[in-house]
Amino acid sequence: MRPVRVVVGDDHPVYREGVVRALDLSDRIDVVAAVGDGHAALDAIREHSPDVALLDYKMPGLDGIAIAHAVVRDKLPTRVLLLSATTEGPVVYRAIQDGAAGYLSKESDRDEIVAAVVACARGENVLPPELVTSLTAQVRRSAQSAAPSLSERERQILRMIADGKSVPEMAAELFLAQTTIKTHIRRLYEKLEVSDRGAAVAKAMRNQLLE
Repeated sequence: MRPVRVVVGDDHPVYREGVVRALDLSDRIDVVAAVGDGHAALDAIREHSPDVALLDYKMPGLDGIAIAHAVVRDKLPTRVLLLSATTEGPVVYRAIQDGAAGYLSKESDRDEIVAAVVACARGENVLPPELVTSLTAQVRRSAQSAAPSLSERERQILRMIADGKSVPEMAAELFLAQTTIKTHIRRLYEKLEVSDRGAAVAKAMRNQLLE
């Protein structure tokens, strides 16, 4: 197997040199460039097309997230792995949202960094265990905040739609006029931002509204 080609970007010379030395000690990795700011990192990625860019989350010019976003936007073949002292859930979540393939704490040891780089090159997404819990919680909070708020009646009707019941059947079961049922369905569609039954059920399932 050919070595994994890597660009390293970090504005702290001592830390950058330490990371490069750690990667060079591995016979699985070839560091093709080591730079100290975001613009230089993006230029190096475009010039060398490395398998992985191992970047500091915070750098002068462009930060690691901005570079990850540019790599995805421009459809470059490089996968971005961020290193940071910041391990807060919202920060990690934003990094992954913007295209980073992985996120590591700067407290990671040499073996962990090497393993993460190799995993990224294989197409895996990398998150250290201590970040998984906070990221999962952030994703759940985001999903809950994005989910529309439905009344109990609207949830009843949504479940009936999912069961394939017609408007007359709903009206009979709920002892409501058909016009009232249609009004509830219209409001339900507006809240879910859909226009038909199939889309309503699909959106409800994605947002866990049928549980």
